[in-house]
Amino acid sequence: MTTSRRKALRLFSTLLVFAGILSVSSQGCAADLNENLKKLHLPNGFGIEIFSDNVPSARSMALDTASGYLFVTTRGDRVYAVKYKDQKAGAVTTILDHQHVANGIALHDGMLYIAEQDKITRYPLKNFSPDVPLADKGEVIYDKLPDKSWHGWRYLEFSPEGKLYVTVGVPCNICDTEDPKGTILRMNPDGSDVEVYARGLRNSVGMAFQSKTGALFFTDNNTDMMGDDIPPGELNAAPRAGMFFGFPYYAGGHIQHPDWKDKKPPQEVTFPVVEFDAHSAPLGVEFYTGDMFPEKYRNDAFVVNHGSWNRSVPIGYRLMHVMFDKEGNVTGHEIFIDGWLVNGKVWGRPVDILQAPDGSLLVSDDFAGVIYRVYYKK
Repeated sequence: MTTSRRKALRLFSTLLVFAGILSVSSQGCAADLNENLKKLHLPNGFGIEIFSDNVPSARSMALDTASGYLFVTTRGDRVYAVKYKDQKAGAVTTILDHQHVANGIALHDGMLYIAEQDKITRYPLKNFSPDVPLADKGEVIYDKLPDKSWHGWRYLEFSPEGKLYVTVGVPCNICDTEDPKGTILRMNPDGSDVEVYARGLRNSVGMAFQSKTGALFFTDNNTDMMGDDIPPGELNAAPRAGMFFGFPYYAGGHIQHPDWKDKKPPQEVTFPVVEFDAHSAPLGVEFYTGDMFPEKYRNDAFVVNHGSWNRSVPIGYRLMHVMFDKEGNVTGHEIFIDGWLVNGKVWGRPVDILQAPDGSLLVSDDFAGVIYRVYYKK
């Protein structure tokens, strides 16, 4: 076995152990959630509350106002439906329980799309009830995703034009790959006309379309085992098909891995529009278009930093605010909410962001097993 292969297996084993620690630790945090909320730091005028608890391993979210349910994946075998009415959460029901690493979720034309590790399935939501089995109604629209556990959680997003996008991570820390690994795929809602939209990604688990320009923005997680402070995590812009974002020739941002610095990329590299702290794990992205928050946040983006697992001093565990000008260009970024990490101890890890109809933000937390609601106190 090669040295790089041994390092990769050790890294993957550490990931699994860490995931187990998080699962156990989150149960202990649940009883103290309301007290823990006091540890969070928000800008003046903002508040945060528990929208729904008892949502174990809450990951990606999609809100269907027609049926009145918030659907939540888990990066495991379950998908939940949370009753949603008048900005309040009701009962949490498991609607799918034999999933193969369900992470991606999207809604389109009355259909619920779920991305598992190896496939994408859609389910009709007409006359939806959590008491009626959903599994038998599923239609697999695409079953050619690499069935690899390393970076095997997919993310889904529909474009304004109605095309379905799915992220496909690489099954390695850093390595040469072939399509569709390390790409974003684009297809029709029925799974036809599949094409590679973007290449040169390592592990993207967050996408959103910019509210003003319609351009695709996505996060990408940086290469491990290069030290605490390099390479950075990324927010990238992909306004057109065919762009290349550097991996593995660039391990993250403008940083190159020693094994790849003398190799020539196959085409021009597009670098990130935002570089986050190394190992802060940027995940969910949401462009804000609501009326609740002050005007300065309109058309800006919120990006989750899920938090490090592989750094001597932990970092991340926060929500970032990314500012844009009138032309849709990034002008800066800042911490919006932090405090899930206190004195080196973690009590929460945000994952995904969703704008609610009233303009508040829903934020999932797979560590504490809850969904928060962030609001502005007018």
